[in-house]
Order: sequence, then C-alpha cells, then structure tokens
Amino acid sequence: MAMMMMMSSHSITTATTTTAPSLPNRNPNPNPNRTFSPSSSPHLLTRQFSGLSLSSSFDFRHSSRPFVRNRCPRIKCSVSGATEVATTGKKSSLMTRRDIRNIAIVAHVDHGKTTLVDAMLKQAKVFRENQFVQERIMDSNDLERERGITILSKNTSISYKDTKINIIDTPGHSDFGGEVERVLNMVEGVLLVVDSVEGPMPQTRFVLKKALEFGHTVIVVVNKIDRPSARPDFVINATFELFIELNASDEQCDFQVIYASGIKGKAGLSPENLADDLGPLFEVIIRCIPGPTIKKDGALQMLVTNTEYDEHKGRIAIGRLHAGELQKGMDVKVCTSEEACRYGRISELFVYENFNRVPADTVEAGDICAVCGISDVMIGETIADRSSGKPLPAIKVEEPTVKMAFSINTSPFVGREGKYVTSRNLRDRLYRELERNLAMKVEDGETADTFIVSGRGTLHITILIENMRREGYEFMVGPPKVINKRENDKLLEPFEIATVEVPEEYMGPVVELLGKRRGQMFDMEGIGSEGTTLVKYKIPTRGLLGLRNAILTASRGTAILNTIFDSYGPWAGDMNTRDQGSLVAFEGGTTTSYALSSSQERGQMFVGPGMEVYKGQIVGIHQRPGDLSLNVCKKKAATNIRSNKEQTVILDTPLDYSLDDCIEYIQEDELVEVTPSSVRMCKNPKIVKKGRIAL
Repeated sequence: MAMMMMMSSHSITTATTTTAPSLPNRNPNPNPNRTFSPSSSPHLLTRQFSGLSLSSSFDFRHSSRPFVRNRCPRIKCSVSGATEVATTGKKSSLMTRRDIRNIAIVAHVDHGKTTLVDAMLKQAKVFRENQFVQERIMDSNDLERERGITILSKNTSISYKDTKINIIDTPGHSDFGGEVERVLNMVEGVLLVVDSVEGPMPQTRFVLKKALEFGHTVIVVVNKIDRPSARPDFVINATFELFIELNASDEQCDFQVIYASGIKGKAGLSPENLADDLGPLFEVIIRCIPGPTIKKDGALQMLVTNTEYDEHKGRIAIGRLHAGELQKGMDVKVCTSEEACRYGRISELFVYENFNRVPADTVEAGDICAVCGISDVMIGETIADRSSGKPLPAIKVEEPTVKMAFSINTSPFVGREGKYVTSRNLRDRLYRELERNLAMKVEDGETADTFIVSGRGTLHITILIENMRREGYEFMVGPPKVINKRENDKLLEPFEIATVEVPEEYMGPVVELLGKRRGQMFDMEGIGSEGTTLVKYKIPTRGLLGLRNAILTASRGTAILNTIFDSYGPWAGDMNTRDQGSLVAFEGGTTTSYALSSSQERGQMFVGPGMEVYKGQIVGIHQRPGDLSLNVCKKKAATNIRSNKEQTVILDTPLDYSLDDCIEYIQEDELVEVTPSSVRMCKNPKIVKKGRIAL
C-alpha cells in the first residue's frame, strides 16, 4: 500500500510540472536517470524516480504497443487526467478549457499529413453530401498542388462530440521548418505522423525535437498501415528510441499510438483491427491532448504567428489567444517588447469553423482566431490589452544555412516578358517577403542592384523565386552558397544528415557519389520487401548542391534523397560538385537544325531548332570538363550546285531543365535568368573564366 501511495504521489507531482501555462518556449525537464538496462534485452526500459525504481520489461519485438502504459481498447491517457488535477489544484487564475483542443499535424514529407486531414474533414461532415472535394484540399496554393508538397501551414477546425478541434496542417520539407516552429506556439499537442514502412526520417526528428522543447503532448500516428511491407513494430521501436535520443520527459515517452490509413479514412488501436472510420483517432485527441491552459480574467495577450492578405480586409493576423478576451471594435496595444508598443483597433474578428473563417464578436482565451484592422502588424508581435497588456516572448527560428544573390536582369532579352524589372521593384518584393517568412533574411549586396537572400535550403529560396516569376518579376540569380561561420579562428561549415533510399543494384554508384562529396556513412539498413536499402550520411551542405540530379542519374531515377540540417563542423576540404563544363553560344540569333546536328556531338543540348538565343547563353552540357563556345545559329551555305539528295538531320530531344534543376546545375561563373515565361542559364559577364575553347 505504501508503494502504491508513493507511485500515486509521484504521478501527480510529475503532472504538475508538465502542465505549466501554455506560453511559448516551454522546456520540459527530462529525467537524466532514465537508462537502458545493459544486462537484458536492448529494449528493456528502466525508469528511476527519486529512489523508487519502476522497471517496465517489454519485449519490443513481440508487442504492437510495447511501451504505452494503457494498452486496453478503452483509451485513457494519464496526461489528460493529470492536467485536470494540476490546474484545479492551483489557487491562481489559471484554468483549462475542456471544449477546445489545439493540435498541429507534423511529419516528414510524403508521410500522409494532408491526406489524413482530408479524411478528418470529410468524416466530420465539413462538406455537403453532394459537394465535390478535390484531393489534398488543404494544399490550396498552386505551387503546392503542382509539386505535391505542403509549403505554408494552414488552419482549419472540426467539431467532435461538443469539442472543437483546431487543426494546423504543417509542411513536411525541412526547408520550411520555420513554418513548423511558428505554429507550435499555438497548440498544446501534436499528431506525429510516421510512415509504417520508412519509420522516423530526418524531418521527423526535427519536428519532434521542436514539439518536445515546447513540452507538448505527442500522439504517434503510424500511417499507411495498409501498405504490403508495413512493419509497425519496428516503426514504434524506432520512434521510441528517437524520443529517448531527444531527451523527452517520462510522460512524453509514454505516448499513445494509433494506427491509421489516411487514404482509406480508417484508424484503430492495433494494426490488425482498424475501425471503419477515424473515430479512434478523434477519441485519442480528445482524451490525450490537454485543453488550453489560460488566464481567463487576465490582461489580453495574443501572439501573432501568421499573417495573410486580403484585397478587401487588408492584412489579417492569425494567432492563439493566451489570456483575456478579444472583442470586435476593441482598442488594443501592439508590442514587440516592453518599450516598443503602438496602438490599434480591431475592425473584424474571425474564428475557424470547419473549413471556413466565420465572423465573431468575441473570442475567449485558448481559441485560434484571425484579426483585421491592424495594417502594420508583424509575425512575432503581441496584440495586448491597451492599458495593462504585456508582450509574450518573441518567436525564435533557426538561422539560415544557404544564400543566393538576386540581381536585375542584364541579358539582351531584358524587359520582353516581365512586368517588374527594376532594382526598386526587386528590392520592395524581397523585403516584403520578410514580413511573413521569418526563416528568410535579405541583405543589400555589393552593388545597388544586387541583394543577398538567405534561407533554410535551396528549395526554400526556389519557392520564393517561382512565386516572384509568377507575379511578373524578371531578374537573375546566382548559384547557391553555404553560410560559413568562424569560431576561435577556425572555419566552420554547416553539415546535414542525408538519408537515401536506393535499390540494392544501384548502391555502388550512389555510395561512390556521396563519398566524393565528403559524406561519411554512419548507418545502413534494408527496408521493406522490395530490396531497398536505406543509407544515412553526414555530409557538408556544400556537397548537397547539385546532388539530387546526380543521384537520380546514378540510380536511373529510383533513389529518394532527404536531408536536414544537423550542426556546424570543421571545414571538410575542397570538393568538385560538377565534372562537366557548359556549351555556350558565342553568337546570338535563331537556332538551326543544321547547327544543332553538329553541336549535339559535343554534349547534351538545352535548346531545339527555332529558338532565340543570345551570346553567352548556356545551350547545353559539355561532355568533357571545361566550357566550349560554339555557334548554334549557323545556317547551311547556299550554293548553285544541286545535290542529288538532301541529308536527313536527326536531332536528339533537348534536355528540359526546371528552375530547381537550373539552380542545381550552375556554378560560380554562371547565372539563371528568370522571367514569367522562361528560365535560361548564361555565363556571368562579370566573371571571366579562363580556358574556354571556341569552335
């Protein structure tokens, strides 16, 4: 009995420490005494609580839910119950709202977040019976639908058993990690979606690390459980080990597991017994995710975590109300710090209901809302009470690792296709991007018409370039460069963890390619039943520039590359990321079949017959190192001698490089010309490279 009383006392004490007011930048206190028992199976977990040792001996290999405390079909989470004890036992003004749950859905790219949200919306009767609903409805941006990835985080909500569930769909690609870091300020828990075959991937580690730093409750959703080669036991064990590596608290390690098939809209507590709908998932959310802990009678505090723009309403600030009450027409104070404050008025107020924004007169603390009327509000600012409001801690995001130079278009074709071509247009657009993209930085370059844009990765900046060209901008960009640091007179460069899934027959060329780029393998394992191998490398960010296309070529298009920033390390040394030179046009004009038939013997061409080119434009890839200048506009000489038969010209299909491919291809002395209609590559006239041969 004494032992049971000690255990009960401990559970309440632990719960109290983990249910502090849900303000940003909470940091859990991991138990340093949590260790693995070396004398038994590597999957034996020993927990030690202040002299009381609780040994939970689970064989991870023979249990579908080996370490979750409540393995019975009825879902009952210790986290939710403890929250109630902790908050009601306090004498302060803190209280917990039971009618709201705020969750973010996080995962690695392509693990099924957006498809799962689709199923949740459909089963919550958000849409009419006869309403046409397209796939991945949360990916409303044109670029998102074209690329099949989520770029911007988006809000929606559903109702389940008189409880409102605010859902935030987040990006899965590591380059857009800033979006994930921002929205975690608005929620109390996350659904960590993990593929049933791949298990935790690089971005899984990143998003989980951020969620644990905030002290959020984590529900692990093993998605795509209907895949033929699904291995749920391995995935759960690997996820649990990831929790341990990231110093999760004991309560966070005791996470609830749910198995799901997002595309079929089914979920269950065991992989063999899925329900006909997502009911078990909704039950888990209600019981395991704590309601928002708020100061209902406190001074108004709302942290702005996202902004949108509407032609009629102007700028819209989105965030969660941490304290107080927000009313339409209310006078407020907008603060970045105690000293920097200004005043404004709320003209319109919206809350999220189902898939729409609905006008509201009053919003209580704990809910997520959208605010209109403050034209200059910025992400990270606090909308507070006019008289006694205080700012919340500002949002912090990790530093960028890659930079690119943007400059005005100087090619002979300037102004033909673009609407905005001046340096003033370019400057205004780039600095406007900083208002909503906290993970990006813009600095003035060496000249008045050059700007240095820094981001999380090449894709992060490429999405900005693509959006700008669709808006009518015309400009040039230089090759991506890594951002190095210098500490104690030592040069440090960023390193990333690269994970490559590749069929076994192409392992040799891929390993050789990564080795040339200073990559160091630290893990290799076979996955699934398709003969696929998963290799993990620690590699300099420099080595990743242009790597994706090289790996696809080496593996005949079958390899999948995923990367995420790891840390800064000592300079790895010089490396060559491209072995072949470029074919450069030394004369402008219109390309001819006659000239291209001889030019294609020198390498692969980017242009076909009848295309306009200018002097210095890159028209192909040389088959050897070094650049080669040639004439692709040469016409066949006209003579008065009639030949018996005209020679048949057979041309190869020109390479069709996308914007991402062009940026990966160019080197130090090359540029990419970006216009609304075209993407061309050219040599940088300001950098004269020796050794170019002319034909």
